Amino acid sequence: MQILFISANREEMNMPVIPMGMGCVAMAARMAGHDVQMIDLLTEPDVHSAVGRAVDLFRPDVIAISVRNIDDQNMTDPKFLLDQAKTAVSACRGISRAPIVIGGAGYSIFPNAALTYLDADMGIQGEGEQAFPELLRRIQSGRNFSGLSGVFLKTGGLQGKRSFEKTLDMFPFPDPEFFRISNSKGDAFYLPVQTRRGCPLNCSYCSTSAIEGRRIRFRSPQRVVRHLASWHDAGFSSFFFVDNTFNLPASYAEDLSGQLSRSGLPISWRCILYPGKASGNLIQAMSKGGCKEVSLGFESGCQKVLDGFNKRFALDDIRRTSKILADCGIRQMGFLLLGGPDETKQSVLESLEFVESLPLDVVRITAGIRIYPGTRIAAIAVQDCNITFDDDLLKPVFYMKKELRGWLEQTLDQWAATTRLRVIYS
Repeated sequence: MQILFISANREEMNMPVIPMGMGCVAMAARMAGHDVQMIDLLTEPDVHSAVGRAVDLFRPDVIAISVRNIDDQNMTDPKFLLDQAKTAVSACRGISRAPIVIGGAGYSIFPNAALTYLDADMGIQGEGEQAFPELLRRIQSGRNFSGLSGVFLKTGGLQGKRSFEKTLDMFPFPDPEFFRISNSKGDAFYLPVQTRRGCPLNCSYCSTSAIEGRRIRFRSPQRVVRHLASWHDAGFSSFFFVDNTFNLPASYAEDLSGQLSRSGLPISWRCILYPGKASGNLIQAMSKGGCKEVSLGFESGCQKVLDGFNKRFALDDIRRTSKILADCGIRQMGFLLLGGPDETKQSVLESLEFVESLPLDVVRITAGIRIYPGTRIAAIAVQDCNITFDDDLLKPVFYMKKELRGWLEQTLDQWAATTRLRVIYS
């Protein structure tokens, strides 16, 4: 069959990105014998023209639309990004009768609500590499979708309980040839690479488990290195490991870093580091393997707030990890997530003093916590009457302690004007 893949994202947000997740699913579809074509709407000036041109030339039998983000998580002036996907669906509906399938990280958090809002035919929650080829087989053979893992129908709901492949080596990496990459090179561009999926930490605000599950699953380090080598041959030298926690488990991270070092690839990379379980040996291995920058996700400088977030590390763990990173010459971006249920004016001031004490280069501050379904923050918000039990939370809703409203914004502005750190708001 002819399968048209469309990445609906039109926002750069923190950085421009190649739709690598969609590329993985497209690669799986091609390996299953289908003819595939991809459109990245981030690179297109007009959605309707790009979709119309592709549909007219390609005549797809199925259209798959990837949803990366639902919104930008900005409490002050939130952007509801799902409308970008809605525009893409509408453009397809106007010129094609092909069934429309929705997937992607953003969709997986809100599978029922997003499918209804977008008025698409089907959706896949979770790993499309596994479910999408089987969905295509059933469409092609005229079979029903009963029991199909993670698949939602507009009129029939969930067809089969989600399942998770135990090893990610069962799934292909996409080839560079899949993408229009001429405008994606240069020192400012980091190519996204995912080596692991799943997170067992259960932080009170986090949606990762809804997207990837709780069990950590891996790609073999050897395959990851070969993948990076293929992209280096295509002209890329900077990579971003988008794993939720690069150093969990630490043994895998050390193995991967060591293999990158031994490969001799002249690349640099960045990652997201969990402040606990980051030994000196691991960070040294990361540095030798090409790591130049780390996002250090500690979220608060107050232990009570950390405990309320269900963080499994202490302030001393953050201090120790930050010092080792500085000693190894690795740049650091720290993160503060302010305004949660345990936040007070005093805890905010403690957090600002804490980040000043660390050898950070940049601090990214988020004021207000985006509430996602199924999280502990959502349950607390119901108790606090911020939301109702049956709110689907598709449109962005934020948790912010009432006594911090106004004061927090003013305090952050005053602090940012005097701190030595570069401050980014999100």
